[in-house]
Formats: sequence, C-alpha cells, structure tokens
Amino acid sequence: MLNRVVLIGRLTKDPELRYTQNGIAVTSFTLAVDRNYKNAQGERETDFIPCVVFRQLAEHCANYLAKGKLAAVDGRIQVRSYEGQDGQRRWVTEVLGENVRFLSPKDNGFSSAPSITDDSFGSLAHEVSLDDDIPF
Repeated sequence: MLNRVVLIGRLTKDPELRYTQNGIAVTSFTLAVDRNYKNAQGERETDFIPCVVFRQLAEHCANYLAKGKLAAVDGRIQVRSYEGQDGQRRWVTEVLGENVRFLSPKDNGFSSAPSITDDSFGSLAHEVSLDDDIPF
C-alpha cells in the first residue's frame, strides 16, 4: 500500500505555530494548488489543501513561510476525527508533511532556507497522540 502526496502551491495565509501539551511544535497552513485543467469558463480552478508539520520542521515553516509564498510539501494524506464542542463528530482530511521545500526566491523577503525534512517523523506516532490538545 502507498500513501504519498507531493504538492506545490502558495500559502493562503501565514502559517500558525502552536505547541502540544508535551511541548511538540505543530504548524498548520493551507496551500492553494491550481488544477491542471480549465473549467467551462476557461478559468483554472484551485484546491485549498490543509497541511500540518511537526517538530523542527514546524518551527522552520513558521519562520520561513508566509502568505503568498510558494512551497512544495511532500508527505501523506491523513484522515482523522474528533468530537466538536457541540458533541458532533467531525472529520478532517489533511496532508501530514514530512519534507517542505521553500520555492519563493530570496528577493521576495526570504533569507536562504534549505529544504527541510523531519527526520524524526517515523517516531512521531509513538510520541504524539492525536488526542494531545491539537486544536485543528
């Protein structure tokens, strides 16, 4: 079985950095990704895809990415559920990023930033429970 996704798009707003109760950094952001085809009016449609990254990768994304910046995210699709404050079950589909590459040129306000990989991603499931106060 395979669960792999690679996206290239622009951030729709500044990334949001927060920390779990265990002190693990979590950054979430949404990428706007154009579809490969045009609709009946001759316009390209766009998908808005939620992404989340953890640990040092989360901190780097919060520091180097901003609204409108171009980024590539390599990761996997995750579907999870939680109970809302109203007692209703809610489902969330998002990309869990394992590697992020900053694609906007330096002259757009970037300092030199390498691609960043979360090398500890494999152990993430053992250390972070989805019930660990991650409010998204």
